[in-house]
Amino acid sequence: MKFLVFQHIACEHPGIFRDLMREAGVDWDTVELDAGGDIPRLDGYDALLVMGGPMDVWQVSEHPWLEPEMAAIREWVGADRPYLGFCLGHQLLAAAMGGEVGPAATPEIGVMPVELTGTGQEHWFFRNCRRRIMSLQWHSAEVTVPPPGAVILASSDACPVNAMALGERAASVQFHIEITDTTVAEWGEVPEYATALEKACGQGALLHMQSEADRHREDFQSNSRALFENFLGRIH
Repeated sequence: MKFLVFQHIACEHPGIFRDLMREAGVDWDTVELDAGGDIPRLDGYDALLVMGGPMDVWQVSEHPWLEPEMAAIREWVGADRPYLGFCLGHQLLAAAMGGEVGPAATPEIGVMPVELTGTGQEHWFFRNCRRRIMSLQWHSAEVTVPPPGAVILASSDACPVNAMALGERAASVQFHIEITDTTVAEWGEVPEYATALEKACGQGALLHMQSEADRHREDFQSNSRALFENFLGRIH
């Protein structure tokens, strides 16, 4: 199998999913869109992974590559091909497929739980996951209107659309479970992320987030493995 990965900043890569892809014998190509990478022909790939980033889906004048990226997502998901989105990749799926994304009424930043909906508990994407999942959140925008046909798989008090699925083989999460030992420190160096973190949680919040991420790392890893294996099961 061969995957295509869309990245929007170097530090938001597939994280632990790189190890899981290697274990499964999956090869992948990464396109760094913010650095001028070109989107290749899509027909040579078995799945599309779209990662997070500090930009917002509506910032097309500042980041003109967002429009061809959303066009590629629309083509891919419209053909019912396997798609997995994280954070910005979750929002891009919604925007590309006819939903709406806007500023979050209450930004979610920190290690916090999300709850599977009734649909999520029965859905293929969350098979072998607990109803309550610990996640790392770092977002100030959110899906405000899911795209037509989408089902909501997970929610939190602040963000009703924390995970969703569209069609038979596309799924996305607003939260992060792909993190590694160095993720929090690396993301803390991104000015947009650092500003949002201090605004939401005050000075010194980065150390607390790192401590909480370390405490829940085994949960992150077990959930990442479950979701990856479930996603692989939709590739045929």
